[in-house]
Amino acid sequence: MNWSSLIHEFKSCRVLVVGDICLDRWCHYDPEEADLSRETGIQRVGIVRTKVTPGAGGTVANNLAALGAGRVAVLGAIGQDGFGFELERALTARNIEYRLLVASPEIQTFTYTKVMNERSGEEDKGRLDFINVKPLPDVVEDQLITNFHLNYKDFDVVVVSDQAETSEGGVITEAFREVIGEVAERNPDKVVIVDSRNRIELFRNAIAKPNVEEANEACRKLFGTVDYERLRKTLGAKPLVVTRGAAGALLVGRNGAREIPAVPVEKPVDLCGAGDSFAAGMALALRVTGDFEAAARFASLVSSVTIRKKGTGVAHPDEVLAAAQSMAS
Repeated sequence: MNWSSLIHEFKSCRVLVVGDICLDRWCHYDPEEADLSRETGIQRVGIVRTKVTPGAGGTVANNLAALGAGRVAVLGAIGQDGFGFELERALTARNIEYRLLVASPEIQTFTYTKVMNERSGEEDKGRLDFINVKPLPDVVEDQLITNFHLNYKDFDVVVVSDQAETSEGGVITEAFREVIGEVAERNPDKVVIVDSRNRIELFRNAIAKPNVEEANEACRKLFGTVDYERLRKTLGAKPLVVTRGAAGALLVGRNGAREIPAVPVEKPVDLCGAGDSFAAGMALALRVTGDFEAAARFASLVSSVTIRKKGTGVAHPDEVLAAAQSMAS
Protein backbone atom coordinates (compact mmCIF):
# COMPACT_ATOMS: atom_id res chain seq x y z
CA MET A 1 0.00 0.00 0.00
CA ASN A 2 1.25 3.46 -0.92
CA TRP A 3 0.52 5.24 2.35
CA SER A 4 1.58 8.63 1.01
CA SER A 5 -0.96 8.46 -1.82
CA LEU A 6 -3.61 7.30 0.64
CA ILE A 7 -3.01 10.23 2.98
CA HIS A 8 -3.10 12.62 0.04
CA GLU A 9 -6.71 11.57 -0.61
CA PHE A 10 -7.83 12.48 2.90
CA LYS A 11 -8.32 16.09 1.87
CA SER A 12 -11.48 15.04 0.02
CA CYS A 13 -13.00 13.38 3.13
CA ARG A 14 -15.77 15.07 5.11
CA VAL A 15 -16.21 13.59 8.58
CA LEU A 16 -18.83 14.16 11.28
CA VAL A 17 -18.01 13.02 14.83
CA VAL A 18 -21.19 12.44 16.81
CA GLY A 19 -21.49 11.86 20.55
CA ASP A 20 -19.69 12.82 23.72
CA ILE A 21 -17.48 15.75 22.80
CA CYS A 22 -15.46 16.36 25.93
CA LEU A 23 -12.92 18.87 27.21
CA ASP A 24 -9.61 17.57 28.56
CA ARG A 25 -7.95 19.98 31.00
CA TRP A 26 -4.34 19.18 31.90
CA CYS A 27 -3.70 21.07 35.15
CA HIS A 28 -0.06 21.10 36.26
CA TYR A 29 0.61 21.71 39.94
CA ASP A 30 3.82 22.57 41.76
CA PRO A 31 4.35 20.44 44.90
CA GLU A 32 6.34 23.30 46.42
CA GLU A 33 3.16 25.39 46.46
CA ALA A 34 1.23 22.98 48.67
CA ASP A 35 0.53 25.34 51.57
CA LEU A 36 -2.30 24.70 54.00
CA SER A 37 -5.44 26.68 53.30
CA ARG A 38 -6.00 29.36 55.94
CA GLU A 39 -9.74 28.87 55.66
CA THR A 40 -9.96 25.07 55.88
CA GLY A 41 -6.58 23.80 57.03
CA ILE A 42 -6.59 21.44 54.05
CA GLN A 43 -3.49 21.27 51.90
CA ARG A 44 -4.03 23.14 48.65
CA VAL A 45 -2.98 22.05 45.17
CA GLY A 46 -1.26 25.00 43.49
CA ILE A 47 -1.98 24.85 39.75
CA VAL A 48 0.71 26.76 37.85
CA ARG A 49 -0.38 26.14 34.25
CA THR A 50 -3.24 24.56 32.35
CA LYS A 51 -3.53 23.12 28.85
CA VAL A 52 -6.86 22.22 27.24
CA THR A 53 -7.58 19.84 24.36
CA PRO A 54 -10.74 18.32 22.90
CA GLY A 55 -11.40 14.95 24.53
CA ALA A 56 -13.44 11.76 23.98
CA GLY A 57 -15.11 12.33 20.58
CA GLY A 58 -13.07 15.53 20.42
CA THR A 59 -9.91 13.41 20.44
CA VAL A 60 -11.19 11.52 17.39
CA ALA A 61 -11.93 14.83 15.67
CA ASN A 62 -8.51 16.17 16.62
CA ASN A 63 -6.82 13.15 15.02
CA LEU A 64 -8.95 13.43 11.89
CA ALA A 65 -7.93 17.06 11.48
CA ALA A 66 -4.26 16.30 12.14
CA LEU A 67 -4.29 13.55 9.49
CA GLY A 68 -5.51 16.04 6.90
CA ALA A 69 -9.24 15.38 6.55
CA GLY A 70 -10.76 18.06 4.35
CA ARG A 71 -13.61 18.81 6.72
CA VAL A 72 -14.17 17.77 10.33
CA ALA A 73 -17.23 18.70 12.40
CA VAL A 74 -18.57 17.61 15.79
CA LEU A 75 -22.14 17.11 16.94
CA GLY A 76 -22.79 16.83 20.65
CA ALA A 77 -24.04 18.66 23.74
CA ILE A 78 -22.23 21.10 26.02
CA GLY A 79 -23.16 23.32 28.92
CA GLN A 80 -23.45 27.09 28.78
CA ASP A 81 -20.41 27.32 31.00
CA GLY A 82 -16.73 28.21 30.97
CA PHE A 83 -15.66 24.71 30.03
CA GLY A 84 -17.96 24.84 27.00
CA PHE A 85 -16.31 28.10 25.96
CA GLU A 86 -12.86 26.53 26.38
CA LEU A 87 -13.94 23.53 24.31
CA GLU A 88 -15.20 25.70 21.46
CA ARG A 89 -11.90 27.61 21.44
CA ALA A 90 -9.89 24.38 21.43
CA LEU A 91 -11.93 23.03 18.50
CA THR A 92 -11.58 26.28 16.55
CA ALA A 93 -7.80 26.22 17.04
CA ARG A 94 -7.75 22.84 15.29
CA ASN A 95 -10.08 23.85 12.42
CA ILE A 96 -12.87 21.63 13.73
CA GLU A 97 -16.40 22.92 13.17
CA TYR A 98 -18.56 23.12 16.31
CA ARG A 99 -21.75 24.83 15.09
CA LEU A 100 -23.71 21.57 15.48
CA LEU A 101 -23.01 21.42 19.21
CA VAL A 102 -26.12 22.00 21.32
CA ALA A 103 -25.46 24.30 24.29
CA SER A 104 -27.83 24.08 27.25
CA PRO A 105 -27.92 25.65 30.73
CA GLU A 106 -29.44 22.39 32.03
CA ILE A 107 -26.24 20.35 31.61
CA GLN A 108 -22.55 20.89 32.24
CA THR A 109 -19.79 20.40 29.72
CA PHE A 110 -18.38 16.88 29.98
CA THR A 111 -14.87 17.63 31.26
CA TYR A 112 -11.91 15.57 32.43
CA THR A 113 -9.58 17.58 34.69
CA LYS A 114 -6.26 15.77 35.01
CA VAL A 115 -3.89 16.93 37.74
CA MET A 116 -0.24 16.58 36.72
CA ASN A 117 2.87 16.98 38.87
CA GLU A 118 4.89 19.78 37.25
CA ARG A 119 8.15 18.37 38.69
CA SER A 120 7.74 14.73 37.67
CA GLY A 121 5.35 15.09 34.75
CA GLU A 122 3.18 12.33 36.22
CA GLU A 123 -0.56 12.34 36.87
CA ASP A 124 -0.38 11.51 40.57
CA LYS A 125 -3.58 12.97 41.99
CA GLY A 126 -7.21 12.01 41.50
CA ARG A 127 -8.87 13.26 38.35
CA LEU A 128 -11.81 15.64 38.63
CA ASP A 129 -14.53 14.64 36.16
CA PHE A 130 -17.46 16.93 35.40
CA ILE A 131 -20.16 14.50 34.28
CA ASN A 132 -23.91 14.43 33.71
CA VAL A 133 -25.81 11.72 35.58
CA LYS A 134 -29.41 12.71 34.84
CA PRO A 135 -31.22 11.94 31.58
CA LEU A 136 -30.42 14.35 28.79
CA PRO A 137 -33.15 17.04 28.69
CA ASP A 138 -35.75 16.29 26.01
CA VAL A 139 -35.17 19.62 24.29
CA VAL A 140 -31.45 18.86 23.97
CA GLU A 141 -32.04 15.32 22.69
CA ASP A 142 -34.55 16.57 20.12
CA GLN A 143 -32.17 19.25 18.86
CA LEU A 144 -29.30 16.76 18.59
CA ILE A 145 -31.41 14.43 16.48
CA THR A 146 -32.66 17.32 14.35
CA ASN A 147 -29.11 18.55 13.77
CA PHE A 148 -28.08 15.05 12.76
CA HIS A 149 -31.00 14.57 10.35
CA LEU A 150 -30.37 17.93 8.70
CA ASN A 151 -26.62 17.53 8.28
CA TYR A 152 -25.44 13.92 8.00
CA LYS A 153 -25.87 13.90 4.21
CA ASP A 154 -23.15 16.55 3.95
CA PHE A 155 -20.54 14.07 5.26
CA ASP A 156 -18.90 10.97 3.80
CA VAL A 157 -18.05 9.48 7.19
CA VAL A 158 -19.83 9.44 10.55
CA VAL A 159 -17.88 8.41 13.64
CA VAL A 160 -20.00 7.80 16.74
CA SER A 161 -18.21 8.29 20.06
CA ASP A 162 -20.32 6.96 22.94
CA GLN A 163 -17.86 7.57 25.78
CA ALA A 164 -20.07 8.42 28.78
CA GLU A 165 -19.63 5.82 31.49
CA THR A 166 -22.77 6.90 33.34
CA SER A 167 -26.05 5.09 32.60
CA GLU A 168 -27.74 8.45 31.97
CA GLY A 169 -26.49 11.81 30.75
CA GLY A 170 -24.57 10.77 27.65
CA VAL A 171 -25.33 12.24 24.23
CA ILE A 172 -26.10 8.90 22.54
CA THR A 173 -29.51 8.18 24.00
CA GLU A 174 -31.70 5.23 23.00
CA ALA A 175 -33.64 7.41 20.55
CA PHE A 176 -30.47 8.89 19.03
CA ARG A 177 -28.91 5.43 18.76
CA GLU A 178 -31.94 4.18 16.80
CA VAL A 179 -31.72 7.16 14.41
CA ILE A 180 -28.03 6.46 13.77
CA GLY A 181 -28.80 2.81 13.06
CA GLU A 182 -31.56 3.75 10.62
CA VAL A 183 -29.30 6.20 8.79
CA ALA A 184 -26.53 3.60 8.55
CA GLU A 185 -28.98 1.05 7.14
CA ARG A 186 -30.42 3.46 4.54
CA ASN A 187 -26.99 4.69 3.45
CA PRO A 188 -24.80 1.58 2.99
CA ASP A 189 -22.20 3.57 1.04
CA LYS A 190 -21.61 5.94 3.94
CA VAL A 191 -18.91 4.89 6.40
CA VAL A 192 -20.50 4.79 9.87
CA ILE A 193 -18.17 3.66 12.66
CA VAL A 194 -19.21 3.26 16.29
CA ASP A 195 -16.97 3.29 19.35
CA SER A 196 -18.80 2.75 22.65
CA ARG A 197 -17.24 2.33 26.07
CA ASN A 198 -20.14 0.49 27.73
CA ARG A 199 -22.91 -0.13 25.19
CA ILE A 200 -21.52 -1.44 21.90
CA GLU A 201 -24.04 -4.32 21.95
CA LEU A 202 -26.95 -1.85 21.62
CA PHE A 203 -25.89 -0.38 18.25
CA ARG A 204 -27.05 -1.69 14.89
CA ASN A 205 -26.03 -1.50 11.21
CA ALA A 206 -22.74 0.34 11.78
CA ILE A 207 -19.12 -0.80 11.82
CA ALA A 208 -18.35 -1.52 15.46
CA LYS A 209 -14.84 -0.85 16.81
CA PRO A 210 -14.68 -2.04 20.42
CA ASN A 211 -11.50 -2.91 22.26
CA VAL A 212 -11.15 -6.49 23.44
CA GLU A 213 -12.55 -5.80 26.94
CA GLU A 214 -15.58 -4.00 25.50
CA ALA A 215 -16.19 -6.72 22.91
CA ASN A 216 -15.93 -9.50 25.49
CA GLU A 217 -18.27 -7.73 27.89
CA ALA A 218 -20.79 -7.14 25.09
CA CYS A 219 -20.71 -10.85 24.19
CA ARG A 220 -21.24 -11.88 27.80
CA LYS A 221 -24.21 -9.53 28.14
CA LEU A 222 -25.84 -10.90 25.01
CA PHE A 223 -24.84 -14.57 24.97
CA GLY A 224 -23.14 -15.43 28.25
CA THR A 225 -19.96 -16.31 26.36
CA VAL A 226 -17.44 -14.66 24.04
CA ASP A 227 -18.43 -15.14 20.40
CA TYR A 228 -17.27 -12.39 18.03
CA GLU A 229 -18.94 -13.80 14.93
CA ARG A 230 -22.27 -13.94 16.72
CA LEU A 231 -21.72 -10.41 17.98
CA ARG A 232 -21.01 -9.20 14.45
CA LYS A 233 -24.23 -10.72 13.15
CA THR A 234 -26.25 -9.33 16.04
CA LEU A 235 -24.96 -5.81 15.39
CA GLY A 236 -26.01 -5.97 11.75
CA ALA A 237 -23.50 -8.21 9.94
CA LYS A 238 -21.01 -5.47 9.01
CA PRO A 239 -17.35 -6.17 9.80
CA LEU A 240 -16.39 -6.00 13.46
CA VAL A 241 -12.99 -4.56 14.38
CA VAL A 242 -11.69 -5.54 17.82
CA THR A 243 -8.56 -3.71 18.98
CA ARG A 244 -6.25 -5.63 21.32
CA GLY A 245 -3.40 -3.27 22.13
CA ALA A 246 0.02 -4.78 21.50
CA ALA A 247 -1.67 -7.94 20.19
CA GLY A 248 -3.02 -5.98 17.23
CA ALA A 249 -6.56 -5.90 15.90
CA LEU A 250 -8.95 -8.66 14.95
CA LEU A 251 -11.03 -8.06 11.82
CA VAL A 252 -14.17 -10.22 11.94
CA GLY A 253 -16.06 -10.44 8.65
CA ARG A 254 -18.21 -12.79 6.60
CA ASN A 255 -15.16 -14.87 5.68
CA GLY A 256 -13.98 -15.34 9.24
CA ALA A 257 -11.49 -13.49 11.40
CA ARG A 258 -8.14 -12.01 10.35
CA GLU A 259 -5.44 -10.77 12.65
CA ILE A 260 -3.97 -7.35 11.91
CA PRO A 261 -0.62 -7.06 13.70
CA ALA A 262 0.15 -4.04 15.81
CA VAL A 263 3.07 -1.82 14.92
CA PRO A 264 5.73 -2.65 17.53
CA VAL A 265 6.49 0.18 19.96
CA GLU A 266 9.26 -0.69 22.38
CA LYS A 267 8.44 1.83 25.09
CA PRO A 268 4.96 3.32 24.72
CA VAL A 269 4.61 6.59 26.63
CA ASP A 270 0.84 6.87 27.07
CA LEU A 271 -1.92 4.56 25.84
CA CYS A 272 -4.61 7.17 26.52
CA GLY A 273 -6.44 7.99 23.30
CA ALA A 274 -4.97 5.10 21.29
CA GLY A 275 -8.44 3.79 20.44
CA ASP A 276 -9.58 7.24 19.30
CA SER A 277 -6.60 7.66 16.99
CA PHE A 278 -7.17 4.14 15.63
CA ALA A 279 -10.81 5.02 14.89
CA ALA A 280 -9.79 8.22 13.09
CA GLY A 281 -7.18 6.47 10.94
CA MET A 282 -9.50 3.60 10.09
CA ALA A 283 -12.39 5.92 9.18
CA LEU A 284 -10.35 7.94 6.69
CA ALA A 285 -8.54 4.97 5.15
CA LEU A 286 -11.76 3.00 4.79
CA ARG A 287 -13.48 5.92 3.08
CA VAL A 288 -10.65 6.20 0.54
CA THR A 289 -9.92 2.50 -0.09
CA GLY A 290 -13.06 0.58 0.87
CA ASP A 291 -10.62 -2.07 2.11
CA PHE A 292 -11.07 -3.06 5.76
CA GLU A 293 -7.71 -4.77 6.08
CA ALA A 294 -5.80 -1.84 4.61
CA ALA A 295 -7.79 0.55 6.82
CA ALA A 296 -6.99 -1.44 9.96
CA ARG A 297 -3.30 -1.58 9.06
CA PHE A 298 -3.22 2.17 8.53
CA ALA A 299 -5.07 2.70 11.81
CA SER A 300 -2.42 0.63 13.58
CA LEU A 301 0.27 2.91 12.16
CA VAL A 302 -1.62 5.96 13.42
CA SER A 303 -2.08 4.61 16.95
CA SER A 304 1.58 3.56 17.09
CA VAL A 305 2.48 7.23 16.70
CA THR A 306 0.08 8.56 19.33
CA ILE A 307 1.13 6.12 22.07
CA ARG A 308 4.64 7.54 21.83
CA LYS A 309 3.28 10.87 23.09
CA LYS A 310 2.14 12.08 26.49
CA GLY A 311 -1.61 12.55 26.85
CA THR A 312 -4.09 12.24 24.00
CA GLY A 313 -1.62 13.07 21.26
CA VAL A 314 -2.30 13.11 17.54
CA ALA A 315 -0.50 11.65 14.55
CA HIS A 316 0.54 13.87 11.67
CA PRO A 317 1.08 12.50 8.15
CA ASP A 318 4.89 12.80 8.27
CA GLU A 319 4.94 10.85 11.55
CA VAL A 320 2.74 8.10 10.14
CA LEU A 321 4.91 7.80 7.04
CA ALA A 322 8.03 7.63 9.23
CA ALA A 323 6.42 4.81 11.23
CA ALA A 324 5.59 2.97 8.00
CA GLN A 325 9.16 3.43 6.75
CA SER A 326 10.50 2.09 10.05
CA MET A 327 8.28 -1.00 9.69
CA ALA A 328 9.53 -1.61 6.14
CA SER A 329 13.22 -1.32 6.99
